[in-house]
Amino acid sequence: MSYTDLAKKILDNVGGEQNVMALEHCATRLRFNLKDESKANSAVIESLPGVVSVINKGGQYQVVIGNEVIEVFNELVKLGDFANSADENGGSGQSMVNRILDTISGIFFPIVPALAGAGMLKALLSVLVVTKLVSNQSASFQILNFMGDAGFYFMPVIIAASAAKKFKVNQYVAMAIGAMLLHPAFISMVATAKEAGVGLKLLGIPVPLVSYGSSVIPIILAIWLMSYVEPVATRYTPKSMRIIMVPLLEMLVVGVATLALVGPLGFNLGKLLGDFINFVNTYASWLVPLLVGTFTPLMVMTGMHYGLIPIGINMLATTGFDTVAGPGMMVSNIAQGGAALAVAIRAKSIDIKSLATSAGISAIVGITEPAMYGISLRFKRPLIAAMAGGGAAGLFIGVMGVGRYAQVAPGLFALPSFIGGDSLNNFIYAIVGCGIAFVVAFGVSFVLGIEEPQEKHPLKTAKEVTLCDEEIYAPISGKVISLENVGDPVFSSGALGKGVAIVPDNGRLYAPADGEINFVFATGHAIGLTSGKGAQILTHVGFDTVNLKGEHFTPKVKAGQSVKRGDLLLEFDIEKIKENFDITTPIVITNHNQYGSIDFVKQSEVNSDEPLLVLSI
Repeated sequence: MSYTDLAKKILDNVGGEQNVMALEHCATRLRFNLKDESKANSAVIESLPGVVSVINKGGQYQVVIGNEVIEVFNELVKLGDFANSADENGGSGQSMVNRILDTISGIFFPIVPALAGAGMLKALLSVLVVTKLVSNQSASFQILNFMGDAGFYFMPVIIAASAAKKFKVNQYVAMAIGAMLLHPAFISMVATAKEAGVGLKLLGIPVPLVSYGSSVIPIILAIWLMSYVEPVATRYTPKSMRIIMVPLLEMLVVGVATLALVGPLGFNLGKLLGDFINFVNTYASWLVPLLVGTFTPLMVMTGMHYGLIPIGINMLATTGFDTVAGPGMMVSNIAQGGAALAVAIRAKSIDIKSLATSAGISAIVGITEPAMYGISLRFKRPLIAAMAGGGAAGLFIGVMGVGRYAQVAPGLFALPSFIGGDSLNNFIYAIVGCGIAFVVAFGVSFVLGIEEPQEKHPLKTAKEVTLCDEEIYAPISGKVISLENVGDPVFSSGALGKGVAIVPDNGRLYAPADGEINFVFATGHAIGLTSGKGAQILTHVGFDTVNLKGEHFTPKVKAGQSVKRGDLLLEFDIEKIKENFDITTPIVITNHNQYGSIDFVKQSEVNSDEPLLVLSI
């Protein structure tokens, strides 16, 4: 199914464009705000190829897509004007908690890439200093340092733009208000007043001596206030004067209120939050990472993890060291990856193996939704394993006081953000924590296993036959390579069976023996056949080609159909597929353990319908 078709079907089943108040996306999910959630058909959406799961939590109707979410989002944007579809009462039917979570996620998700880029630049600089490639006294260090700091120092301006979009007010006026808090003249006045021990006043109104660089809460409160000022100013200003008067009133009212009241209030709230976290870290440093490492999967399910994001960002902005959000979420993600990869090894179903492998790798690098909704919640036991691994690792990094120095997506690639301070101890402990998370989760998941739906097993023999010696013919022309040398560990390890692989030179796949088609995967990339003599044969065109969702594949047979050797089973566009995927095609005997030996007839090049394997009882 193409991205366009998938987008159309999703839109139809959320109630159409008229039912969508707003649409956003994060790394893996489409996030709808719906006027009437009862109009959404979750069962149909969940059954669509390309959709991992549907979640209605945290004040949003979320459709989990995975790594291709941006392509589906772009197609949805072409179908409707969602940016301006929200009415003034949008979301009023949500609970207060859900509305707060929705607001937090809407403000912080868009700015994460900017902060992640700045954070990784700081992490890179730390690596350069530790390896003595750059001196911390050099001009190069100072330039790279302020480049990395800029995203955090000017955070009030960045957050102002994002908050204005969420609160539906003028972004550019909001950014100007954010810039007021960072203007060099204001900063100099505050510093001078502090040094002289005097106060500041604006038209007789006291202005507290507060510095707002790298702050988070003050500007959010300011733009929230602006969301009330702008409609009133617009309503009572003549249309001919709005372009001048409305921004003027916003800057005066919101600017003065922010400097005199709202900003200091937000500053003190942030300080109280920081003091509380410091108190917990002082007397129970192990507690927060233990809880976050254990319960991150459940928090993500309910949307509660959005509450951690601003806490972590605020800690980085104020202290430069985050022990709350980053470390615990990182080891939790690693644990989910370990649990999923254990499922990939233990599962018998090819479909589950393929999903668990890709989902496990994605989770390790920080994208957990495929593993969570495709594996953990589906089979339950891997969720227990992931929580056990995350909890064990969270306890360790909590006891060792591990924290991150930069805002980076919590996964394996976030490890450089743990480099800082006077030694590499923090970095080393972070690595050990990741190792604990993976090993514990993998071990628990492997021991517990999963309950597979046997009736859906694609390799189930269509009918009982008596095994006989048999010759299997090449289903496709190309270069023959050993199965052990292919790039996919699921096949190279022999987990799916014994056989051989062919690097095809054309896009036509033929029946390797007389028999019956057991299954044709919905995406068309894999076909199972049981020969008349009992061999269960899997042909799998390419690796990770399941991600094409059927594009470029044209099956010519259906499950249950009888075929003769040499009948055309599948056509595929080999050139299009080769642009992004390894086209190597394994031919695997999945019931290999029922044979005494499996010998290769061809060792180099082979043409379709030439002898390839000899199976002996």
